Amino acid sequence: MKKIFEKIQALDEVPSYSKHERFVEGIINAIDDKVISVGDPLPSVNVMISSLGYARETIMKGYRELQRRGIIESKNRLGYFVSNGNTRHALKVAVLMYTIDTFQDQFYHSFRKGLDENVHADVFFHHGNIEVFEAIFSLVKARYGMYVISPIHHPRTKELLNTVPRNKLVMFDRYEPLDGEFNYVVQEFEKSSYAIFEELADEIKKYDEMIFFHDPASLFPPEIVRSFKKFIRNYGIKGRVLREYVPGSVKKGVVYYVNENAELWNLLKDCDSKKIKPGKDIGILSHNDEPVKEIVGNGITTYSVSFAEMGKRVARAVMQHEQINEVIPTKLIRRNSL
Repeated sequence: MKKIFEKIQALDEVPSYSKHERFVEGIINAIDDKVISVGDPLPSVNVMISSLGYARETIMKGYRELQRRGIIESKNRLGYFVSNGNTRHALKVAVLMYTIDTFQDQFYHSFRKGLDENVHADVFFHHGNIEVFEAIFSLVKARYGMYVISPIHHPRTKELLNTVPRNKLVMFDRYEPLDGEFNYVVQEFEKSSYAIFEELADEIKKYDEMIFFHDPASLFPPEIVRSFKKFIRNYGIKGRVLREYVPGSVKKGVVYYVNENAELWNLLKDCDSKKIKPGKDIGILSHNDEPVKEIVGNGITTYSVSFAEMGKRVARAVMQHEQINEVIPTKLIRRNSL
């Protein structure tokens, strides 16, 4: 323990350093010089106060900073311990995402680009499964300086998120209500979808029917289904919600709302084989834009938030520690399919 205090006190010779900076850099130097290693305990707050003469708040602030960087961790009632010997990682971030797909990839690449080079980010995928979500939490709990989380709409989600200190949490993509102040950069599904449907109402009315494909067991937001049902009721449009697209079932005079890419490919394949032209014989609408939808079917009409912009804003919240409560706007991208 004595050598730890010596590493901190050695920085008294650097006049530009505050006591907080001496404390943090002194412990980092102790780790770099192998005075302490991963798993070793650190002096308690009271011992630090007694040995260094620093104020309690200075010690607590220093320990919080080292935790935020992912260099140390706090174990309940046991104190602080070294958790990461690689101090070049100024910050260690746990990123909990839904799954691997094109628009989530857009988010991550923009997010990663916005982080400093020495920030370490570990990515986990929960696939909308609450058991997997819980297992990830048990793995990452108290081990990271920041937590960037796309939450699941589930009753147990709030309980899990409440274990993350609010100043370490950035919620993204989907908003789930929590008590207290926390950072989020999300999209809104219900009102924005209804507004898009209204914007497309004249085009949709040119067809005989609108069919919405939605599997209740999927990750697709149920709020959008509610918006669809409200829209067809208010506008007097004939419409149905079906679980999935059945290959070979395409028919003229229908607007198809298709989100799963595999179903979209099957629909377009059927259009090609039956000489049915999207945008003329049928309409196609899809949620969440991605580059391939600009090309297939002579262009698929979509509506979406910018996941690249979402990633950029989340990275800024992580790096600059700024308070951010933002809903990314949803925009209609008109193409030839509707």
